[in-house]
Amino acid sequence: MSEHAAVELSPEAIQFAEWLATGANPPSELDAARIQAEQVHLAAREPEGVTYREVDAGGVLGIWCEPVDAHADHVLLHTHAGGSVLASAHVDRKLAGHIAKAAGAPVLVLDFRRAPEHKYPAQVDDAEAAFNWLLSEGYEPGNIITIGHSIGGFIAVALALRLRDKKQPLPGAIVSISPWCDLEIANETITANAETDKILSKDLLEFFRDAWIGGTGVEFTDTRINLNRADLSGLPPTLVSWGTYEVLAGEDEEFAARVKDAGIDTATVVVPGGQHSYVYGAGRVPETDTAIAQIGAWVREKTKI
Repeated sequence: MSEHAAVELSPEAIQFAEWLATGANPPSELDAARIQAEQVHLAAREPEGVTYREVDAGGVLGIWCEPVDAHADHVLLHTHAGGSVLASAHVDRKLAGHIAKAAGAPVLVLDFRRAPEHKYPAQVDDAEAAFNWLLSEGYEPGNIITIGHSIGGFIAVALALRLRDKKQPLPGAIVSISPWCDLEIANETITANAETDKILSKDLLEFFRDAWIGGTGVEFTDTRINLNRADLSGLPPTLVSWGTYEVLAGEDEEFAARVKDAGIDTATVVVPGGQHSYVYGAGRVPETDTAIAQIGAWVREKTKI
């Protein structure tokens, strides 16, 4: 007989135990990669004066990052990195707190569905659901800023393009950091910056691409998922930021130029020597903090926070 008496556990306790076991013995390489990716948050310093709470944002888990002196009538809707496959809202919680302080407004970080379990367009669908939830909570569309990095930087733009095409109200501004703009993965910096980018590689991008759109029939050149082939007209003021050491630097520079050529109020924040998704270093890396301060000042100016 066991020395422990039988205990009737709550479903949450059972789920917690299963989660612990998965962390100790990942059932697959993908699970192991996801567990490893969750550690990236350690690169950021915990921001002071920011509180956090989880919320159901229209069926999507979200984490509110709220500075004590934030303007409650504005909000940044944030989507994380990870190629649609890795990372989570929890990984971005701290860096989003730093951005929230710089912008003077709360940030809602989304835990959107991930590939390959959920292919495109699940991620944009979740962002749209959260945007509509914010509207139902009383936020004016012009007081919502979409923001994200890597694939999250893509989503921040793709959501606005979808709303535009539906002739629905648009966010007041877009901040797209290190966005994945070109699923053809053909820009010259993919190879030219292969040695300097410590996060991304062509092979990893191809893995993410297959996980995200493989088997969907969506072409690499489809304007719904390729920002450097999309019609960018009608977007709200847009800031594009990237690091010069990342493999996506070339396509991000091209994207920023295309936004400007479309007649959009455009700004860029280019970080010399910056890595892909340099915002992970928030609170620890001076170059990151300088860029976040510039982004925050731009958001305040464009949305009158």
